[in-house]
Amino acid sequence: MIQQFIVNGLIAGSTYAFIALSFALIYSVARFFHFAHGAVCALGAYACYGLNVWLGFPLWTAVPLAIIICCALGLIMEKGLYHPLRKRGASPLVLLLASLGLYIVLENLIALLFGNETRILRTGIVGPGVMVAGARITVVQIVTVTICWIVLVATWIMLRLTETGRIFRAVSGDPDLARILGVRSWVVNAVAFVVGSGMAGLASILVALDIDMRPTMGLWLLLPGVVAMIVGGTGSVPGALVGGLILGLVQHLGVWAIGARWQDAIAFVVLVLCLAIRPWGIFGRPTARAAI
Repeated sequence: MIQQFIVNGLIAGSTYAFIALSFALIYSVARFFHFAHGAVCALGAYACYGLNVWLGFPLWTAVPLAIIICCALGLIMEKGLYHPLRKRGASPLVLLLASLGLYIVLENLIALLFGNETRILRTGIVGPGVMVAGARITVVQIVTVTICWIVLVATWIMLRLTETGRIFRAVSGDPDLARILGVRSWVVNAVAFVVGSGMAGLASILVALDIDMRPTMGLWLLLPGVVAMIVGGTGSVPGALVGGLILGLVQHLGVWAIGARWQDAIAFVVLVLCLAIRPWGIFGRPTARAAI
């Protein structure tokens, strides 16, 4: 029995790490809590559902189209809302409030178009899955974990070994200095929103294929992802992976030990403990303040 909870924790942790990375890409350069990222998560699953079920597109076509829609939404939010606010000197608090309002609007639009009832996105007949180390795992779950790890590794390689990654890390580390050196930070911001939104859309599609989807699914995907990002260390790809796996395992082992109703509370206990012991995260570094 415990093997099943461990496997479930690893599957959930991989998804949390994927969401954490998608959020961290945006947070590292935008420097504010992009709450509307949750709405982008939900939109990915519902766009795929609309294209596949309503318009009859095959799933292999609906998935990339839904991801493109999420990328476009991320770019529109950055160029149409956040960039103009930033040019007018808006503080991170103002950007947060704007993002929260945008999240509420988008979530209600999804509910208006698709309804509040639970929707199901399926690839075919649901099978019993396969046995791995005494636990049962479905084909969709295997695909989910594989895609999450491939994207995480590819992102780490891009950030560490490419010129684009170095530019991204420069803007993330010190945007003012990067701007002085000629880096167009507004382009980096736009790319971060496009890539992060596309990853969030893909994550929600994988979740919808495994379980179900509701208009509020973006929030319950975003919050564990943010917790995983903080636990692992903001801006660290290995940190996102380790933070996600820790959170997923602790949550599901907690369900095994004390019951499912405590699953959300366990996530925030992990967050509080991390903030108390190592607030900069497992792979993060404390920020040094220079005195002038």
